[in-house]
Amino acid sequence: MTVSDGKLEVAIETLKKSGVRITPQRHAVLEYLLTSMSHPTADEIYKALEDRFPNMSVATVYNNLRILREIGLVRELTYGDDSSRFDSNMKDHYHIICEDCGKIVDFHYPTLDEIESLAEKVSGFEISHHRMELYGKCDNCAKVKVQS
Repeated sequence: MTVSDGKLEVAIETLKKSGVRITPQRHAVLEYLLTSMSHPTADEIYKALEDRFPNMSVATVYNNLRILREIGLVRELTYGDDSSRFDSNMKDHYHIICEDCGKIVDFHYPTLDEIESLAEKVSGFEISHHRMELYGKCDNCAKVKVQS
């Protein structure tokens, strides 16, 4: 696994500045997230790393993800099911989700700041953030359906 643009080094520096110890397991979880484009669950991360860290538990992965989320290195994506997914891309972006297999792909589009401002004016709410998701079928699932 290689992490481009020095993302891993920047993330490790952020951990150090936050006073978080950089254990081999934490380093591996962070590196996996930074190289993954699949928005993995904690269980998927655990399964990917269990050969390298046979004594690591799923709880260790969850604890590391919590710490990484709290210091702003990953975001937790919840979609109403039991398993959260994790995204290391902290830039504003949206997601496209396959309704069949659950695959999540990043979708970059200008942020909807104007809509947040309008919503504040109309509702009286103080808007903290928003999220937009698009749903459909990924290429693989669409091909399977056509072949059926």
